[in-house]
Amino acid sequence: MAMLDPELLRTFLTVERAGGFTAAGRILGLRQSTVSGHIARLEQTVGRELFRRDTRNLALTADGAAMVGFARSILDAQAQADRYFASSELTGLIRLGASDDLVARELPDVLVEFQNSHPGVDLELVVGLSEYLKTRMTAGELDLMVAKRLPGETHGELLWRDKLVWAGRPNTQDVRDPVPIVTYPPPSLTRHAALRALEREGRTWRIACVSDSQLGLRAAALAGMGVIAHAESLLPAGLVKVSDDSLPDLGELEFVLLRRRTVLSEPEQALCAAIIESTHRLHR
Repeated sequence: MAMLDPELLRTFLTVERAGGFTAAGRILGLRQSTVSGHIARLEQTVGRELFRRDTRNLALTADGAAMVGFARSILDAQAQADRYFASSELTGLIRLGASDDLVARELPDVLVEFQNSHPGVDLELVVGLSEYLKTRMTAGELDLMVAKRLPGETHGELLWRDKLVWAGRPNTQDVRDPVPIVTYPPPSLTRHAALRALEREGRTWRIACVSDSQLGLRAAALAGMGVIAHAESLLPAGLVKVSDDSLPDLGELEFVLLRRRTVLSEPEQALCAAIIESTHRLHR
């Protein structure tokens, strides 16, 4: 059987809804003879009679009733394809780096929305410590990166500033020396900030747990193994700010967007815009 012409299917469904050729013609802006011709061509294509006609009534045959379902499915599929290809002309691959804590909280919704809007763009996500990601970007292995920097550093476009806090399981208080630290391995920026602050205040410390994933750090902190230095707005579920004024102030941390190239591709421009808009909305 030949392919079914969408125009003929639309006419067929309009005739079925309107109850006649003349009424369908008025809806479609076609002459009655044109509508009749469309139905005749469709019946010729499928080799079946779709309407039972007499001088007063027009009714679907059994094959016509079946065709209603087929026509709707075909036209719905065509509309879906049209939306798919019209919604995004962008194609390509973006290699995106992101620090572990951002992947847990900030980025998933942004990436879902971006891929829904631009299904032709493939994303390759690399998760790791900010300093590790910077090395990979310098080596040309990443196109964009959302990561952390210390105040005073100038690389990247600032997305938002966050307060660094000591966090642990609920009711953690009176943290005594040596302060048990749950931390990422070097060259973690939060590790650096925590140890520098403790040394500045003359506090002694010990590394109670090292993990390269936020999941591992969260588990260790919830188990009461120690405290963690973390961005306040991104605290893992179950962890709270430690209420112990004897612990030194950790200052702030900055979250930034870095681009490998000065001139971005269209997909990269679109993803940068989505990240900037989302983070500014959440942290303004």
